[in-house]
Amino acid sequence: MSTDRSDHTQLVQELSANVHPSTADTIGATLADYYHADATWHGPAPIDELGSRSAIIDGFWEPLLEAFPDLEKTDYILFGGEYEGEAWVCATGNLVGTFENDWLDIPATGQATWLRYGEFHRFEDGRIVETRTIVDILDVLRQAGFRFVPALAPEVVIPGPTIQDGILLDDQDEDETRQTMELVEGMLFDGLNSYEEQGLENMGMAEYWHEDFMWYGPAGTGSTRGIDGFQHFHQNPFLRAFPDREVGHHDSRIADGHYCASTGWPAVVGTHLGDGWLGLPATGEEVGMRIIDVWRREGEKLAENWVFIDMIDLLDQIGVDVFERLREHPESVRWTGAP
Repeated sequence: MSTDRSDHTQLVQELSANVHPSTADTIGATLADYYHADATWHGPAPIDELGSRSAIIDGFWEPLLEAFPDLEKTDYILFGGEYEGEAWVCATGNLVGTFENDWLDIPATGQATWLRYGEFHRFEDGRIVETRTIVDILDVLRQAGFRFVPALAPEVVIPGPTIQDGILLDDQDEDETRQTMELVEGMLFDGLNSYEEQGLENMGMAEYWHEDFMWYGPAGTGSTRGIDGFQHFHQNPFLRAFPDREVGHHDSRIADGHYCASTGWPAVVGTHLGDGWLGLPATGEEVGMRIIDVWRREGEKLAENWVFIDMIDLLDQIGVDVFERLREHPESVRWTGAP
């Protein structure tokens, strides 16, 4: 089996397509075609770490397909690259299925449910040996009728790229790839990390972002449009809550053409020093945030950003145990705005 970038992206696309015809009983055979037996899986809380292909099947895929028997996995962004000599593929999209049986103690609704995901896969010898994935479980809870924190901005079904060009099965132009990576790295290491010295208004976001860019955030934060919307609904509340946060702890960062993505476990570290983010008081706790970020460049600036944060894990670090509340006090977190 060949191991170049194009083959890797095609294998991930095939794996996604094979989720729909698979069942809880057959998903093991499906994954055996793509995963090494000793593969590791780093996922969202409360699942967390799984240490082999059989554990990935038992701990994630079988329960997921039992809960959503008609599950379909659709990538709307898919591309590959190398990071520190290792081959990676990034994908993001939606898992969509009918919520027929309980999952992770979340009561089934019998309704169509969207499970937004971001994922990185590392390949060796044509097989996946490591996966890092975030599923927006807090949003699944929202769709099931449970609210734990007030949303800062609208929570919507996140769309794919506006120009619908996110599936990159062939290598892209090297100069375009280099330009995208340099823009993202400048934004991460120069722009975002300048907050403590420069303050919010002087971080130079206009140097990196289109004026009307779209920022697609996780449940709790929601999605924003434009630099003003991004700063008002996300960046300002977040930086006030974690003023000493540091960006740039990456396990992988790849680019291909106009797309770039990064992940870190954690990618951001900081101290919860400010009141008000998600309606929560400051705790003084040091936290690490599991994150997957995907960007699309348009011309000289970034036009779209898909952001995945393991919110269940982050909330737990600052004293909000989502699943304990769900199990012990479900009525206290029910809300009437669920679809």
